[in-house]
Amino acid sequence: MHIFGISASASRASRRTCATMWFLLTAGMLLACVASARGQLTDNIDDMLNWCLDGKHHKSRPGPEDELHRFCSPWRERACCTANISRALHTSSLHGFTYDHCPGRTMSAECRWYFQRDHCFYECSPNIGPWVTKVDMKIRNERFVDVPLCATHCTMWFEACKRDFTCTDNWTRNFRWKNGTNHCPAGAPCFTFEQVYQTADNFCEKVWDHSWKFTADTEPCMQLWFDPAQGNPNDAVARIGAERVVAAGAWSLPPPAAAWLVAAALAAAACP
Repeated sequence: MHIFGISASASRASRRTCATMWFLLTAGMLLACVASARGQLTDNIDDMLNWCLDGKHHKSRPGPEDELHRFCSPWRERACCTANISRALHTSSLHGFTYDHCPGRTMSAECRWYFQRDHCFYECSPNIGPWVTKVDMKIRNERFVDVPLCATHCTMWFEACKRDFTCTDNWTRNFRWKNGTNHCPAGAPCFTFEQVYQTADNFCEKVWDHSWKFTADTEPCMQLWFDPAQGNPNDAVARIGAERVVAAGAWSLPPPAAAWLVAAALAAAACP
């Protein structure tokens, strides 16, 4: 049987093809929305260079803090943390998190110092704007992802901690929380950091769920600590990151996804 010179089976096949194209187009549009939501929150360079995370203890805008404590002191000229928060993160657990989560094990002082430097960066640094994305968590509405961390700083951190113990590689996702404190996953044994992570780059990138990106010192990269008398070297790194975001287009899809979306749209448009 033919309809207007086209067989019924061919007509059904055409309708199925068109339905598939429309489905792919709709899915692509949804993916584009998701990509936008996960992408940068602004294309304003000045905003990206002065960004405080939307978190429980962060200030809304960076500003001077003359009394920042110990490892947080490098940020005193322009900080997203207050003096009280800087003292608290050296003496207590701001979020109920304990580094001593392995039974019978206490984190070494040297390893703890590096995690405190890391925590100071998280609470105090205004240089993370180009890498911020939205999240839905009790303690924050934003996080940073793939911030370039200088290889030297990452390696020194890992070397300080490699003989300490942990029971999971991803400290953001894998712990059980009970009574406001983190605990090892049920039945998870504890091993040294060196056994769990094996390499410095794997450690720095995994421990906080890809907040950091291991980056060669010859590339623009962040320092966990610096001499404030020489200025904040992370300012220049953030500017390069912000300029790259603007040059790439804050809301652009990766080329393969964009090409696929265009192809699906053209095919769908050709359908009756």
